[in-house]
Amino acid sequence: MPIADKMIKMVESASMIRKMFEEGIKMREKFGADNVFDFSLGNPDVPPPPVVKKTLLNLINSETLSHGYMPNPGYPHVRQAVADYLNKEYNVGLTSDLIVMTAGAAGALNDILRALMNPGEDILVPAPYFVGYNQYAFVASANLKTVNSFPDFHMDLDAIEKAITEKTRVMLINSPNNPTGVVYTREELMGLGKVLEKASTKFGKRIYLISDEPYRKIAYDVEVPCMFDVYPHTIVLTSYSKELSLAGERIGYLAIHPKAEDATIIAGAAGVTNTMMYVNAPALFQQVVGQLQGVSVDMGIYKKRRDIFCEGLHAAGYEFDVPQGAFYLFPKSPIADDIKFVSILQENNILAVPGRAFGGPGHFRLSYAVPDKTIAGSFEGFKKAFNSVK
Repeated sequence: MPIADKMIKMVESASMIRKMFEEGIKMREKFGADNVFDFSLGNPDVPPPPVVKKTLLNLINSETLSHGYMPNPGYPHVRQAVADYLNKEYNVGLTSDLIVMTAGAAGALNDILRALMNPGEDILVPAPYFVGYNQYAFVASANLKTVNSFPDFHMDLDAIEKAITEKTRVMLINSPNNPTGVVYTREELMGLGKVLEKASTKFGKRIYLISDEPYRKIAYDVEVPCMFDVYPHTIVLTSYSKELSLAGERIGYLAIHPKAEDATIIAGAAGVTNTMMYVNAPALFQQVVGQLQGVSVDMGIYKKRRDIFCEGLHAAGYEFDVPQGAFYLFPKSPIADDIKFVSILQENNILAVPGRAFGGPGHFRLSYAVPDKTIAGSFEGFKKAFNSVK
């Protein structure tokens, strides 16, 4: 084999999301862009707020712009701006030395997992979950262990407690959730904190809670609780990919609760891991987002799309829970084999991702980070696909 044995499985299971996205490119060439309805990739199409371009131009023309190396965790003034914003929002007492600027949320997760985990330890995650977690666990030489959620996709705390073992090092959650759109309640999160504290005492080993929050700003008429209130041994990570529509710029951060066990050591380790993975987060966009704390795109656009999509799918006969956040729908497949049904949708020029890719078999994921006309134009195909299996 020309590649490492351990990579064979990773290549074979390479993101189904990307595969569908690439299939969409071929289909658009064959059928025309207006006749293909691609809901495969969560790639924000809402333009960044105008202030992003203005800030970028001002920086480019400024004598203070830097393109050089910086401390491992990122520019000090940018980390201070992030800490100030989070303290204003959550009153948690963060300092800049507990912030690490990263290459998006993916970079943050890679950093913190490599900083925290010994080879062979377990990451516990509620299913359904973001498909990329398998790859991040692989990079950290860790095991990804999943635990089923309730039918409404909220956490089953009893199941989580039973799933924790002496090998569990990290509990990883994502709210608002990709792929389900669920937002965990304060009550269930506080319950999770108690479960993790109890388990840490039982096994004599600190279990850390990692909250993956790139969709925090995209929520519809519900509160997204502050994770720093849930459990002191928490690391929050996020990116500006969704809230500022800067997915390709790869910029984000991780923030460690000041009361987390060994918080300063963890921050130092994450900073060193930062240099191992990609040297540093992009210098230009560190300086951009440092001036844009609290700025976001118009979330009303996503809410409107959600409502249009839900109305059309409901009329076509599909069953689903209305998402509370993010920009995904996770309907039930009308047949048990979600991969087969996704292929039927593809025959109708609709691209979706099978739910089993996310640990949610019997469902499929649709991203509504697409133009309104793509959503509206797809309904006939959705009806045909549904009716063909009934």
